[in-house]
Amino acid sequence: MNAAVCVEGIKQFVIRSLSHQVIRSLIERGTVMRLEDLRIYQLAMDIGERVWEIAVRWDYFAKDTVGKQLVKATDSMAANLSEGYGRFHYKENKQFCYYCRGSQHEALTWLRKAHNRGLLDPKDFSPLVEDLDIFAFSLNSYINSIGKKRNIES
Repeated sequence: MNAAVCVEGIKQFVIRSLSHQVIRSLIERGTVMRLEDLRIYQLAMDIGERVWEIAVRWDYFAKDTVGKQLVKATDSMAANLSEGYGRFHYKENKQFCYYCRGSQHEALTWLRKAHNRGLLDPKDFSPLVEDLDIFAFSLNSYINSIGKKRNIES
């Protein structure tokens, strides 16, 4: 192996190691936000888990028709936020947020269908509708914030 190739390999290793250390340091200082730190993502995950806990108890026919659609719609909310967050360009992130908005509307429709068909107890229905409404407003705020430069105080 030639010395130049070996030195280049060492340089790349050092750069990668420093990059990981810098990223870790930025995350610890709160300068870089992780997906899991976003309140909108946390709310989407919470709604999805609550819907799952309800739908998993339904009989086969209800699960197969309404349940699967409702769970897919609510799970898709968090999944689209996640996929958009992982994209390189902010415009792609916004596009996945628009998909997320569609999933939120779909989830609300399936939730209403489940309620109208007697599958949901009102004590479960009302808080989920409220949280989906809060999610919609929060998502719009998040979309409006994407791509805007923030002033970070030292």
